[in-house]
Amino acid sequence: MTTDPAPATTAPPPTTMGKGTLSRQLVLRVTALVALLTVVLGLFTGLASYQILQRELDERVQLAAGRPNTGGFTGRGPGDLNGLGLVRIDYYDGAYHPSGITLSDTAYAQLLSLGPTNGPITVRLDGVGLYRVMVRTQPNFTLVGMPMSDVTKPLTSQLVMTLLLTLGVIVVAYVAARRVVEASLRPLKRLTATATQVSNLPLERGPGQVPIRVAAADANPVSEVGQVGLAFNHMLDNVEGALAARHRSETKVRQFVADASHELRNPLASIRGYAELTRRGEDALPEDAAYALGRIESESDRMAVLVEDLLLLARLDSQPTLDLHPVDVTEIVLNAVSDARAADSDHKWSLDLPEDVVTAMADPHRLHQVIANLLANARTHTPAGTAVIASLRAEDGSAVVSVSDDGPGVAPEIQPTVFERFTRADASRVRQDGGSSTGLGLAIVSAVVKAHGGSVELDSRPGRTVFTVRIPLA
Repeated sequence: MTTDPAPATTAPPPTTMGKGTLSRQLVLRVTALVALLTVVLGLFTGLASYQILQRELDERVQLAAGRPNTGGFTGRGPGDLNGLGLVRIDYYDGAYHPSGITLSDTAYAQLLSLGPTNGPITVRLDGVGLYRVMVRTQPNFTLVGMPMSDVTKPLTSQLVMTLLLTLGVIVVAYVAARRVVEASLRPLKRLTATATQVSNLPLERGPGQVPIRVAAADANPVSEVGQVGLAFNHMLDNVEGALAARHRSETKVRQFVADASHELRNPLASIRGYAELTRRGEDALPEDAAYALGRIESESDRMAVLVEDLLLLARLDSQPTLDLHPVDVTEIVLNAVSDARAADSDHKWSLDLPEDVVTAMADPHRLHQVIANLLANARTHTPAGTAVIASLRAEDGSAVVSVSDDGPGVAPEIQPTVFERFTRADASRVRQDGGSSTGLGLAIVSAVVKAHGGSVELDSRPGRTVFTVRIPLA
């Protein structure tokens, strides 16, 4: 994990017709609705045209059936009712007399098998297709038929035109809907851009000011998007107020810690001085008093370290002052490990240093403190015999210092807070007998590294724990 909250990760803005976007849904739904209405309208128009054309054809059939044909009606010339395609069969002089188009024997027999009809009916004739046929027996047998092509041909042309028109309407509807939706959702996109800007602000530290707001034009409550923009601005006002209150509270707490730590230095110095003065007459003291005196000195020393750590954190919080200049990190790591080896011979200390010199822009005293704290953390919270390796490398413009051990690891539940103040790892790391921890060592590491413009990370599991510090190279 890193000392600072991970920066807000923002996905690339979706395209207008990106999968799952509101604009895509609106455009497709509007286009589908227009397509559905156009198709339904085309079907109703086709059905109405079919009925009209068939009614006209039936009227012509009835008109032809009502005309006498004693002289051999042919379906052509001045008496033609429908042009080519007319079929007529009359019975007179004791015989059937067909006229019009020539029919096959099967079609002719099919027509003669029909009985009287109240009106035109549709019959499929062999070799010629569908016909509207009407049969009358009074006063004489008369059969008249006209081809359904008079209905189907214009209807087919109409359906083709309707289909082309429907496709054109769908294309126009898609383009128009896309442009209208894009224009309508521009305020929403601006609102999204504002939210993205706010999400990238460093609100975790500082006074918590949020200088970004939704523009007045996009926060007009007359529209739904304007209502969202107005609510978003109201939310930002509340967030800014809450962050300002938190900052004031944290500032007071930090000031109190700094003042209290500063004030504690004098009484601690007095306690240590009187303890040292009393120890001069240790031979005359009872055994239990001498023991108590030793504990007073030990605890006062521990308290002094805690006070100095608190003061350092307070200074780093308020205004970090570091003496930054090019520093040989290799030498600092080497010295820190030598000090740790001298302080504790029960652990297995080792180094992994590069052949080339690694120079970083750092405060040598504070950088040494960072590495020493990490080594002390490994020494304090791992059992004797644990192997601790301090390594150094240059990578991607940073000096990378890693301190790893093969101890029991840091419990997953406290890893997110391990760099916070007063976090204790007693439950997850086996502490060495006689070790002590103020819970500030890793917090100081985090604060100092942050002041250097670097980062610190933890990767821990049973059998391997690695703290990695990154400091910009010189």
